[in-house]
Amino acid sequence: MRLVIARCQVDYNGRLTAHLPMATRLVLIKADGSVSIHSDDRAYKPLNWMSPPCWLTEDGDTWTVRNKNGEQLIITVDEVLHDSAHELGAEPGLVKDGVEAHLQELLAEHITTLGEGYTLVRREYPTAIGPVDILCRDAEGATVAVEVKRRGELDGVEQLTRYLELLNRDPLLAPVTGVFAAQQIKPQARTLAEDRGIRCVTLDYDALRGADSDDLRLF
Repeated sequence: MRLVIARCQVDYNGRLTAHLPMATRLVLIKADGSVSIHSDDRAYKPLNWMSPPCWLTEDGDTWTVRNKNGEQLIITVDEVLHDSAHELGAEPGLVKDGVEAHLQELLAEHITTLGEGYTLVRREYPTAIGPVDILCRDAEGATVAVEVKRRGELDGVEQLTRYLELLNRDPLLAPVTGVFAAQQIKPQARTLAEDRGIRCVTLDYDALRGADSDDLRLF
């Protein structure tokens, strides 16, 4: 991983255009090729980013990130304040507690809990920023990303929001809507989710454990 703190401006050219004026920011360049631009006031959420597969070329003060779709993230560097590289090694992955992991498994098995006609695409759908708990399709065939928590809090909504922003960049999946599913959802988290167009579903763990599987059976 390479960490660069620089005074820079950033321009995105693709399906739309976006401009970040000159300011001091963190440029995060990861081993998987992804590049993200961060400020000091948005927690972990980047101002802009390019997901892999993408390629960074440096031509003096102009850094250009391109992906296979022809989109470009152009970083114009005025001054570099810090530039360092670090080897993080293999990532062992997130280990969820038993109840949360089992909730995800049960919901995937009984995916019609989310609505009639829902079908499972896969659990732990991989993305550049981590796996989406469940990716499925609704009765109309539209893509739905599901974040599963034991207790639904604000950070879970933020996490799902980041997944949705990334998944909606993929024309094969877009438009992608979100479901925030948990045994308990805090009022603040529900308000934030609904404000962002994310549906909230309260899960009954015991009911899921006792439900018949959605899988077709011969007997």
